[in-house]
Amino acid sequence: MNGKEMEKALLWEAPHIAEKMPEDIQPAADFCEGYKVFLNKGKTERECVKEAVLMLEQAGYTEFDPKESYKTGDKVYWNIRKKALAAATIGNLPLEEGLRMNGAHIDSPRLDLKPNPLFEKNSIAYLKPHYYGGIRKYQWGAVPLSMHGVIGTADGNMVEISIGEKEGEPQFCITDLLPHLAGEQNGRKLAEGIKGEELNIVIGSIPFFEEDGEKLKAPVKLMVMKLLNETYGITEKDFTRAEIELVPSYKAVDVGLDRSLVGAYGQDDRVCAYTALMAEMETKAPAHTTLTILADKEEIGSVGNTGLNSDFVLHIIEDLCRIQGADLKTVLRHSLCLSSDVNAAYDPTFSFAYEERNSSAINKGCVLTKYTGARGKSGSSDASAEVMTTVINIMEENGVCWQTGELGAVDVGGGGTIAQFVARMDVEVVDLGVPILSMHSPFELASKLDVYNTYKAFKAFYK
Repeated sequence: MNGKEMEKALLWEAPHIAEKMPEDIQPAADFCEGYKVFLNKGKTERECVKEAVLMLEQAGYTEFDPKESYKTGDKVYWNIRKKALAAATIGNLPLEEGLRMNGAHIDSPRLDLKPNPLFEKNSIAYLKPHYYGGIRKYQWGAVPLSMHGVIGTADGNMVEISIGEKEGEPQFCITDLLPHLAGEQNGRKLAEGIKGEELNIVIGSIPFFEEDGEKLKAPVKLMVMKLLNETYGITEKDFTRAEIELVPSYKAVDVGLDRSLVGAYGQDDRVCAYTALMAEMETKAPAHTTLTILADKEEIGSVGNTGLNSDFVLHIIEDLCRIQGADLKTVLRHSLCLSSDVNAAYDPTFSFAYEERNSSAINKGCVLTKYTGARGKSGSSDASAEVMTTVINIMEENGVCWQTGELGAVDVGGGGTIAQFVARMDVEVVDLGVPILSMHSPFELASKLDVYNTYKAFKAFYK
């Protein structure tokens, strides 16, 4: 064996998908048309659940009924407080042979309104937000924003709000300083370019005029509330009962002359949510029962009763065990889960933040991440060699392009996923997802080929 033959036999590097499998280019482009629609319709976790339920019901899923019995191929879903979702396809094998689980999250970094958000200063009305998740605050200035969410009223009704998405609707923004006056701001650390309490969202500037000329305390604020009251029937006090998010207004678009990338807000982690959902819906009669989970609150530690650090997934598995008379511990012990979340794609512009050999790259396939966490693997479940072998073999047997990746250089930072909470249930788990450029920014980039191969990986996993 000569050197070239030895290189081919013994060495390995993930290839560019377009070179290895050019036949994937058009199917990937077609698949991402639906993905862009999903991103546009689901800019919050509530909207994602609403859209996912519609998709599932159109695909023949029914809401789980504990009084029903289910057979192979039956499809059911659970709507968890309208902010998280699970779907399952009943498999051929007994449940005690284990589930094939796939968990993604549908929350994204954003701005949430505070409970008392509306104020007026110098004849401009503002909304005061609290940022949610790991945002870089300076990126949110001078960006068109839309308002999404629900407001509870005194009579107990929940009013849905969506302003800024449709053509002709008003949008909102956070102002930033002009460069001529930004001397002090330019001297700040980048993390403080715009401080948290400077994230004031402009919502109005026309005052309400009293016909008798009486001076009002906050006429611009009053005009804003008058307009909101006319449209939605709410008062300022109702903000205390609200869940309102401000997110970028723009739509998902193709990026690059070759249209190879999807640019959009919220791809972390709706890209894995969509690919997992599509794979779940296309699964017909799997060997193992599938369980696809779209969770909330991952960006703030998977907390709350809609996050994976709660017991809602455990309760769902208990539901399945009860209808099949299966032992819960046995089911968990034999189950295998993909923690489906994005990874930081290597960015040549900022190469100092990465260790190139162990970073993922765009257009080289879905990313298998043995461990997440920070520095000394803190917050990682660290998948075993056996699990890595199983998942890699599934992908290679089904023509899936894949790669490995870590979240940046060891001493630079890191991040966590839902894997650690799945592992706590005594379930084998490994991270697998899409490499992303500009992760956590208002406009993230994903390769269409990577998105498509992640979908292919999930389909193969569910067989």
